[in-house]
Amino acid sequence: MRFKLHDVHMRRGLSCLADSYISPASVSSRIRALIQKGECLQALQLYTTHDASSPLWTSVFTFPSLLKACSALTNLANGKTIHASVVVLGWRHDPFIATSLVNMYVKCGSLDYAVKVFDGWSQSGVSARDVTVWNSLIDGYFKFRNFKEGIDRFRRMLVLGVRPDAFSLSIVVSVLCKEGKFWREEGKQIHGYMLRNSLAGDSFLETALIDMYFKFGLSTDAWRVFLEIEDKSNVVLWNVMIVGFVDSGHFETSLELYMQAKSNSVKLVSTSFTGALGACSRSENSCFGRRIHCDVVKIGLDNDPYVSTSLLSMYSKCGMVGEAETVFSFVVDKRLEIWNAMVAAYADSDCGYYALELFGFMRQKKSILPDSFTLSNVISCCSMLGLYDYGKSVHAELFKRPIQSTPAIESALLTLYSKCGCETDAYLIFCSMKEKDMIAWGSLISGLCKNGKFEEALKLCGSMKDDDDSLKPDSDIMTCVINACAGLETLKFGLQVHGSMIKTGQVMDVFVGSSLIDLYSKCGLPEMALEVFSNMRPDNIVAWNSMISCYSRNNLPELSLELFSQMLNHDGVSPDSVSTTSVLVAISSTASLLKGKSVHGYTIRLDIPSDTHLKNALIDMYVKCGLSKYAENIFRRMQHKSLITWNLMIHGYGSHGDCLRALTLFEEMKNEGESPDDVTFLSLISACNHSGFVQEGKDIFEIMKRDYGIEPKMEHYANMVDLLGRAGHLEEAYSFIKAMPVEADSSVWLCLLSASRTHHNVEFGILSAEKLLRMEPERGGYYVQLINLYMEAGLKKEAAKLLSEMKERGLQKKPGCSWIEVNNSTHVFFSGGTSSLMATEIFNLLKILKSNMTDEDNIPN
Repeated sequence: MRFKLHDVHMRRGLSCLADSYISPASVSSRIRALIQKGECLQALQLYTTHDASSPLWTSVFTFPSLLKACSALTNLANGKTIHASVVVLGWRHDPFIATSLVNMYVKCGSLDYAVKVFDGWSQSGVSARDVTVWNSLIDGYFKFRNFKEGIDRFRRMLVLGVRPDAFSLSIVVSVLCKEGKFWREEGKQIHGYMLRNSLAGDSFLETALIDMYFKFGLSTDAWRVFLEIEDKSNVVLWNVMIVGFVDSGHFETSLELYMQAKSNSVKLVSTSFTGALGACSRSENSCFGRRIHCDVVKIGLDNDPYVSTSLLSMYSKCGMVGEAETVFSFVVDKRLEIWNAMVAAYADSDCGYYALELFGFMRQKKSILPDSFTLSNVISCCSMLGLYDYGKSVHAELFKRPIQSTPAIESALLTLYSKCGCETDAYLIFCSMKEKDMIAWGSLISGLCKNGKFEEALKLCGSMKDDDDSLKPDSDIMTCVINACAGLETLKFGLQVHGSMIKTGQVMDVFVGSSLIDLYSKCGLPEMALEVFSNMRPDNIVAWNSMISCYSRNNLPELSLELFSQMLNHDGVSPDSVSTTSVLVAISSTASLLKGKSVHGYTIRLDIPSDTHLKNALIDMYVKCGLSKYAENIFRRMQHKSLITWNLMIHGYGSHGDCLRALTLFEEMKNEGESPDDVTFLSLISACNHSGFVQEGKDIFEIMKRDYGIEPKMEHYANMVDLLGRAGHLEEAYSFIKAMPVEADSSVWLCLLSASRTHHNVEFGILSAEKLLRMEPERGGYYVQLINLYMEAGLKKEAAKLLSEMKERGLQKKPGCSWIEVNNSTHVFFSGGTSSLMATEIFNLLKILKSNMTDEDNIPN
């Protein structure tokens, strides 16, 4: 009975064990199912709960799945444990497990362990010829950017007779693409290997090969591979071709391929449209871009984030900001990329305020956090608009949030701090940069030049060559160097720079050439400037403008006008606002009213945009030609008046003796919120001088110092002395000179001398003349002034003595001149001379007029 009862208990126990028992095959199946679902952590937990210490039950097919789970979780500890189990079971030479082990160690960041696994496996003999394991290790080397070691392993594989498959060749070709032209020969050898071993036909491999040739800059070879492909139904192939030709600069070919893909009924995807829109952007082909936009709307990809961003950028690059805004407004789900594209569009279109406004709306209303791309554009806008404090606050945001500081941000900050004169901050950013590219050097050098630190800019350019021999200054930096030479007027160094650029060919760059013209212009060498201009492209407006300005600056207004006329008759180039502004400056110096009117009419007929500079030049021209009414009409119609505009008009009224209107305009200027500068007060004092408003002039002088804190310059002192002297207040004028905080120069004493002659004050005349002769003993004009003073005072002996001394020194006074414009020709007349071709005719006419006047006087009443 007892034995029967025992048997019953035994049978019950075995039954319970049978119910709780799970077979190894079932566990392995559940593990693989969990991993396929992406539940890797649960799979590893299931493995560890089922007797992980004694894994004899685990199937060989389970380990690759377990190692895949470790790779997905980057769980190196569990991976090593599973590796130990593999070694215990003797399966480390299995190619599937070896491949999984190599992949696991690579993805968990341990390349050294991956290499040890591979080396142990490769010593196993026959199994070491499995290409899959080789692929895993080679791919691992490439992921760790050990390109040379990876290529060496690939070569070793070929030497051992392991035949590469399409994946082997694809990963190697992909790496050659990234490394660029240095691996051209290896890339061609792989292509040859494919052809010899009949490996062509794999679409993925052929696409990678085409991409490689484009990266090497061999677009013709890429095109040949494309033509040899029979099955061209794969859209990825077309996308690589479209983007490849865009990157190669063959934009029309890229757009032709886009049309071919459409005609071949290839199902285009977002990458197809972004590639084609990239071609439109870079070629500024808005017409084709609109066609692509229609295709996008038809297919229903207008809300795709990548396509909508590309559309927006295309319209922006084509100068169609309105259309870009429309695209932006229709995007429903606005991601950060589309906001960035719109901010960049405003920045590129010189709409900096709109960019900053959108940036503020993006952060405050939409709570979208900006990234490095956003901030680099915003900082650039701050530099462009001169909003330096706002730019600094954006810089502070980089410290508050962990935003990666990219080269674009660093360069934008460099430009910001350089422009606002914070050289110390700019230099700190520059020194903190890990990689100083050409943009960084250029930003710092350009900032120094804009702040007049020309010597520092030239020194920094020299240190760039010492810091990195591989860096060759580009045209932007060379333009800054030339501008620095022009600012310092260091002709010798400028000639050396010019010579070096002739060797490199940079002299053909329009901005470099224009800077050279400016250099020679400032150094008084218009002939050299003309030589540079003659060697430049004749259809570039910047070169023409620089040369016109050069002639005007060097007192050659006739040549400036002549060049402007040539420009009008030259095909392929039309004057713009800069051209007309420059030629109006030349016209102003000659007071050629007819020419000025014709240029003004030209700007109206051709609808040349009239910016503030052009309108200021027109006001100045009409004022100097004596037509202040015309100048006033332009002034009153201007919506945006700069300080220069107000100064020109005040000076115009004053020079025409209308002091009251000048003073009234000054009050109007203050009411408009415009702050006067030293030029404003100089014009006002001069206006009071011309009209004899002594007290008003003295009040203006006091207001300048007291209310605006502007320190008077020598021109202000000279005008005050002239104002007092002309009114006969010679004692006060002399007391004013003695009270000056700086030593009076020749212009001040000359004003006193002229006033002394006018009011026949010999004492002050002699005093001022002696001062002038001590300052500039070689100026014959001062002798003449004093001689005339002696003669007018009846001191003939003193006058004769001074005249004799003047002749002994060989001095003579330069004659004054005047000119008149008749029938579009300017006639110049010198005092006491007969240089004009019409002098004889004019003098004969004067005699006749004088004779007639005498005859009329003799007629009896």
